[in-house]
Amino acid sequence: MRGLLPSVVVEFGRVDALVNSASTFEHDSAVSFSFATLEKHMRSNTAAPIILAQALHTHVASRTTGDAPAMAGASAVVNLLDQKLWNQNPDFLSYTLSKAALAAANTMLAMALAPLVRVVGVAPGLTLTSHMLSEVQFQALHRLSPLGRSSTPADVAAAVKFALENRSITGTTLLVDGGQHLMRFERDFSLM
Repeated sequence: MRGLLPSVVVEFGRVDALVNSASTFEHDSAVSFSFATLEKHMRSNTAAPIILAQALHTHVASRTTGDAPAMAGASAVVNLLDQKLWNQNPDFLSYTLSKAALAAANTMLAMALAPLVRVVGVAPGLTLTSHMLSEVQFQALHRLSPLGRSSTPADVAAAVKFALENRSITGTTLLVDGGQHLMRFERDFSLM
């Protein structure tokens, strides 16, 4: 993991932004919870984004000469979170814990890596279907929000682009979910 960003730098010359979107998403609950499942989620969903943010900061700092104020906020990390953090339910316990830890890390990293690197979260709602939902179920669930639609891949990409380009945003999360975080769901979308 620690060699990933240096390898990209060798290939492309410099890196100014990092988007952490890969994650493990496996079902568990309070009944089926295990240390191994939590550790698997924490490694991919929390630890890997922190290590990559650390590597970006090291890379940006190595390029910084005496012009640190001009570079302030030019580089950014965007961590994909989940509206589920604002609308918790008992499903996917380890996944949710790992994303909650990443949300806390957003704040700590934003303080620690400033002024060279900004850190922003983007929390989509139901955006893509899975093997657990039929297309009809997905469309019905997608409409369950105050706006009558959740996020699309284009919505999420636009929010990430905005977070990367706006040099005044750090230490916060943009919820891109059609307002789903304002509603109470007793179960995860995939189990409704």
